[in-house]
Amino acid sequence: MKIYNNTSLILVQIVLLVSLVAGSAYASTDTQEIPVPGMVTMVDLGAKKCIPCKMMAPVMEELEKEYAGRAAIVFIDVWEKPNAGKKFGIRAIPTQIFYDSAGIEVLRHEGFFDKASIVAELQKLGVK
Repeated sequence: MKIYNNTSLILVQIVLLVSLVAGSAYASTDTQEIPVPGMVTMVDLGAKKCIPCKMMAPVMEELEKEYAGRAAIVFIDVWEKPNAGKKFGIRAIPTQIFYDSAGIEVLRHEGFFDKASIVAELQKLGVK
């Protein structure tokens, strides 16, 4: 049985609690509507300094370029915009949420999500 560092677990729990409880820090200057109307949308909620989120960053950058104009690929830093955690009902970061073109949530995944799996989900939603 593997024993985890209690300090790390407590730190993750505190960060998640703060991101879910902190109120109005979700910037009103963020004008992008999620999900993007009329477009398949994949949103990744994480933080630029979280280790699994850092692993997601290059994947997200590639997908954003590859799917430009065909699907909306969006990253939201919940440490910079803590109210996003509450708005999207996340329990852990990173969390990826997929919406169909009608804006209906069709899949939610917690943790690192590899590129091939994301591409497969986008294809299921009709993105070529």
